[in-house]
Amino acid sequence: MLEKNSRIAEDAAIVDEAIISRRSVRAFLPDMVDDETIRAILTVAARAPSGTNMQPWRVYVTKGEVKQRISDAILNSGIRAEKAEWDEYRYYPDQFFEPYLSRRRANGFGLYGAIGIGRREVDKMRAQHDRNFIFFDAPVGMIFTVDRRLNKGSWIDYGMFLQNIMVAARGRGLHTCPQAAFAPYHRQIRPVLDIPDEEVVVCGMALGYEDNSKPENEFRTDRAPLEDWVTFSG
Repeated sequence: MLEKNSRIAEDAAIVDEAIISRRSVRAFLPDMVDDETIRAILTVAARAPSGTNMQPWRVYVTKGEVKQRISDAILNSGIRAEKAEWDEYRYYPDQFFEPYLSRRRANGFGLYGAIGIGRREVDKMRAQHDRNFIFFDAPVGMIFTVDRRLNKGSWIDYGMFLQNIMVAARGRGLHTCPQAAFAPYHRQIRPVLDIPDEEVVVCGMALGYEDNSKPENEFRTDRAPLEDWVTFSG
């Protein structure tokens, strides 16, 4: 029994470390990730649960010239992020309220503060946000879509799939950054990847090796204590 409990504790520690060490990395090294590793991550991630095993995910993996074409299409569109139209789905509420407003502000101030951008330096904030569209220099950029005929349940399933990718990446020494910022630029992305009209662009994701020399990667978010959001009964 002691041996079994020890093995369980060791396994739990490995899984917990992959989950806890996952974070949104915003500066990557140019070191390439081989296709075999990407395939292994996606294969594992596809074990995510989905209602009646529908597996609603669709992934476009891009590198090199194709990834650059996505970046160019967005950055040359003339559409600033704050003016981009979220016409396929709404990620955020129209009006933020507590406690979410405070958490959002703390995240933004913390990130920009880590890289020396002041609260009124709008141009610098925009430039940092635009780094989303070059996948923060990651060698691999993924675009995720879902069939628009599916319902909210499939979007819940999709979230579990995305989390699996990020955790599986950590198990291989890689980092990620999930990026909803790509969603309102579906018109620019579609022709590059030949995405059919029946697919909604859900988000993008950067994948690669963290650049530890960059200050933005020193930023850490916190989490609300359990007591703030859990109710135990019985």
